[in-house]
Amino acid sequence: MAAVEVIQEQEFPQVGPAPYLRLVSSENRPRPLRTGPNLAQRRQSRARMLQRRRRTLVALMLVGGLVILSWPGHAFGGTTSAGLPTDLANSSVLASGMEYAVQPGDSVGSIARMINPVDPSLARTDLVGELGSSVVVPGEHVLIP
Repeated sequence: MAAVEVIQEQEFPQVGPAPYLRLVSSENRPRPLRTGPNLAQRRQSRARMLQRRRRTLVALMLVGGLVILSWPGHAFGGTTSAGLPTDLANSSVLASGMEYAVQPGDSVGSIARMINPVDPSLARTDLVGELGSSVVVPGEHVLIP
């Protein structure tokens, strides 16, 4: 909604000559909006920046890979509590935390060889400590250390 107000005409004193139109020549061009290096220099600069980023990423990936490979752990050549390397422990018949039912003819030494085929003396020492004896009875359940 609009409103119109009627004002009586007032006379304004003339301060100077009346305004006039003037011709602006094409020599006075407006300044360009972008200043700085030209397009080719900006493209070269961006290409160098991207190359530095790629090199940095490759270097970080190499360093990360070396850190992971050198990190001690079960997945990268660690050992179990019985002194057996994890890759051999995974292929052995018995692993730490398993429960084994003693069969007729088994001894502490034969069970230790099933736990650690490379060095059964460490597993035998752990078994004797777990059982409190060096004798096993068929049917007995032994927790593998």
